[in-house]
Amino acid sequence: MTNEELISEINRLRKEKNAIIMAHYYQTADIQAIADFIGDSLALAQQAKKTDAQIIVLCGVHFMGETAKIICPDKKVLVPDINAGCSLADSCKAVDLKKMKEQYPDHIVISYVNTTAEVKALTDICVTSSNARRIVDMLPKDAKIIFGPDRNLGNYINSVTGRQMVLWNGACHVHERFSVEQIIKLKKQYPDAKVLAHPECKSSVLALADVVGSTAALLNYSKSSEEKIFLVATESGILFEMQRVCPDKKFIPVPPETSETFDEKGNLIPCACNECNYMRMNTMQKLYECLRDEKNEIHVDEQISKKAIVCIDKMLAMSK
Repeated sequence: MTNEELISEINRLRKEKNAIIMAHYYQTADIQAIADFIGDSLALAQQAKKTDAQIIVLCGVHFMGETAKIICPDKKVLVPDINAGCSLADSCKAVDLKKMKEQYPDHIVISYVNTTAEVKALTDICVTSSNARRIVDMLPKDAKIIFGPDRNLGNYINSVTGRQMVLWNGACHVHERFSVEQIIKLKKQYPDAKVLAHPECKSSVLALADVVGSTAALLNYSKSSEEKIFLVATESGILFEMQRVCPDKKFIPVPPETSETFDEKGNLIPCACNECNYMRMNTMQKLYECLRDEKNEIHVDEQISKKAIVCIDKMLAMSK
């Protein structure tokens, strides 16, 4: 089936089935283009809560599908590839978080949305990169906090809030790889470029950034800024939306540490190779098949869901 035929069939099926297609900014361009709604983790959660559709097709990774199902237990939530996981979520097991809670019994547990339903069930407040700093700032200054699972995001929040949160030792395999050396080389080639970085990046990368923020925040800055050239240190899927809304601007993906290619003049050739292999497991063909057959449905244990919704609802209430 050609891409045009896939688009036609997906459009037909979502109308017939009263389905909505939601896609994260890190999905491939063709999936973002066909989605009813694209956004970061916070926006996807908020949209899931609002939709009247009976079927949600969540084009992202497994924990995002779980989050949508927890928020919308009466809806059918599908994902194109049931095996699309997350290195951050995988780094934090519920049994291990439970042990950490026992070690710090007087601490509030704040968990990044990139976690399983079981971990959310042990969490007091869920956060995303869009709202993590704001939510932490809303807590009492003397609050004792466990923050997980992303140590880079936790370190960043500690640095800008003056907190001393106890951090889980996890990291995103994509954001961990961005190269300081290659940012410096690209800045020499593009001295007027602004560096945009996601807070999941290492502190050495964030130190070189002009703007640190979630995918949505970086996108909004690129739209409102008068600057014309940007070096982008986050998963390269966001460049599709950045280029779509800012066709007159130049967006250059920061390469990972293992990638270094030069042109005949010795200039570094940036590549879009710092991609999340889990996000890229979703394809148009898989999207079509999961909607056609209503397969790869996300299920969350009812008791786990009842506990997990508490921290998600708290996040959504604090994000208004």
